[in-house]
Amino acid sequence: MTAEAAESAVGGSRIAGGLALLGPEETALLRLLDDAFRDWGAARGAMEISAPPLYPVQQLADLDVYVNFPQLALVVGGLRTPGSGPVEGRFAPEQLAAPGLGLSHATCFAVYRYLQDRQVAPDTLVTLVNRCFRQEDHFDGLRRLLSFQMREIVAVGTFEHTQEVIARYRERIEAFLGLLGLEVVVEAATDPFFQGGARALLQRMAPVKYEFQVDGLAIASVNTHRNFFGERCRISYGEDRTTAFTGCVAFGLERWLAVLIDRHGSADKARTTVEKVLHELGPA
Repeated sequence: MTAEAAESAVGGSRIAGGLALLGPEETALLRLLDDAFRDWGAARGAMEISAPPLYPVQQLADLDVYVNFPQLALVVGGLRTPGSGPVEGRFAPEQLAAPGLGLSHATCFAVYRYLQDRQVAPDTLVTLVNRCFRQEDHFDGLRRLLSFQMREIVAVGTFEHTQEVIARYRERIEAFLGLLGLEVVVEAATDPFFQGGARALLQRMAPVKYEFQVDGLAIASVNTHRNFFGERCRISYGEDRTTAFTGCVAFGLERWLAVLIDRHGSADKARTTVEKVLHELGPA
C-alpha cells in the first residue's frame, strides 16, 4: 500500500493506506470500549502497564516473531542522509541505516518483556493497550489496518490460572456481544503461532487461539501460549521457580468500531447502545 492509496471515510474519520485518523465520535466510541475492557481486567485485580509500540529487533526475534509471523513484520531504521527527502514517496535503500527496531504486531509482547527474569505470583494478571502494526496483504477501512490499537488482558502463572482467565473472559465477551445483538461465531484460528517441533504438533491437536468473529471479522480472541513466553523471558512462579504459563484475551479496538458503526449507522448511535448494554451487563 502506498501513501497515494484512495481515501475513504467512516463518519468523521479519514482512512487511507491502512492508516486511520479517527474523528471525535469514533474516538469517543473507541475510548468507551477500551475503558470497558480495561475495567474488566481491573475488576479481577489486573495491574495496568504502559509500553512502547516498537522494540529492538533482537528482542522480537527472541520471541520467534520473525519466524512465526514474517509476513506481518515492519521494521524501522534511521536515515543515513537525513538532509535528503524521499523520492516518489519512498526512501531508497542506500538512504537508510540498518533497521534495528521492530514495530510490534501484538500488545502482549510488552508484558513478557516487563516480567522478564522476574518471579511472579501464580495468578498474575496484567492489562495494557498499545498500538500494533501489521503489513497485511490488503487493507479495508477500519476492518483491516496497518496501524491499530489493541487492548489485552494477560494471565501469567499456573496453566490452570491462564485457562480460568480465558474461560471467564470468553463467557463475558459472548454475553456482551449477545446483549449488543451481534451474532458471534467462535472459531479456532488457522494462523500458526508455533512453527515446527512439539509445540506445533500440540497446537494442531488442541488449538491455542480462538477468534470471536462478527460479520466475518475477528474482533477479539483468546490465546493460550503454554510456557513458551515463560521460557523465552525466564518468567517463573512459586518457591521452586516453575516456568510460568501465559495466556491472553485481545480486543482489536478499531475492528469493534467497524462492526458497531456498520450495525448502527454512526459512532454516536453505537456509543449510546454500548453505554446502555454495559450498564445492563454489570461489573466483571
